[in-house]
Amino acid sequence: MAKNALGEYLRARREQITPAEAGVRVTNARRVPGLRRDEVAMLSGISTEYYTRLEQGRDRRPSAQVLDAIVRVLGLDEAGHAHVHRLSESIARRRRPPRRVERVRPGLMELLDLLPLPAWIEGRYLDMLYANALAQALSPLFTPGTNLLRSVVRQAADGDDVGSDTYVRALVAQLRASAGGDPDDPQLAALVGELMLIDDDFSAAWLRQEVQAHPASTTTHLDHPQVGPLDLAVEKFRLVGTEEQVLVIARGNNRTTDAAAITLLASMNTTSPHAR
Repeated sequence: MAKNALGEYLRARREQITPAEAGVRVTNARRVPGLRRDEVAMLSGISTEYYTRLEQGRDRRPSAQVLDAIVRVLGLDEAGHAHVHRLSESIARRRRPPRRVERVRPGLMELLDLLPLPAWIEGRYLDMLYANALAQALSPLFTPGTNLLRSVVRQAADGDDVGSDTYVRALVAQLRASAGGDPDDPQLAALVGELMLIDDDFSAAWLRQEVQAHPASTTTHLDHPQVGPLDLAVEKFRLVGTEEQVLVIARGNNRTTDAAAITLLASMNTTSPHAR
């Protein structure tokens, strides 16, 4: 992983914001994409020399006020703002504490098994840590031990229609947000390295340095071979006392048709649907 994660993130975002978006007047041809370093520095109220040192990783202790000014110039949203500060905090730490193995509390497993709806728990890097039987019957993507992003990227590389480019890009942005202040985690490095070898689209999405928080609510569509098409409303909840674990619960968007299909699915002994 990058040894200068903050600098690389700032550079990537600087190259993706146009002068017009930043309120910079352009009077001649430009040789670089996006904003120049001196323009970011000027708009942030800092010297070009200091911004250059920051982007090159030669200054590792920027103040919160400086970071906030740069975030404003780059037009970053709330997720991007939090990501910048997490990266800065990770640089300030002398040593990265060893990452603990992600485990689901037994009480949560029992709770999920009692729910009459598909439910699963995702880890910080989109690993399926646990899923009830109904979720596993819904799609093999939710089988415990799999990684959602890995599964989607591999299926896309094989030509399967598992989702739009926007969906994959959103998953990549959520992965980077989850990495947050620990971009050098060996588990993350192994996953990113593997997926870069599999799919060029993943590589392009990762290098864009986009970050996106997990949406609290979303919808998705599945084509199930037994019960037919399903439109699902998905709700996500952060779990207290865990490191970035998310509880996900799905229900039928159409409370009559989809709910009946989920009830029928619950009575079946199958875990082999094809999701998209």
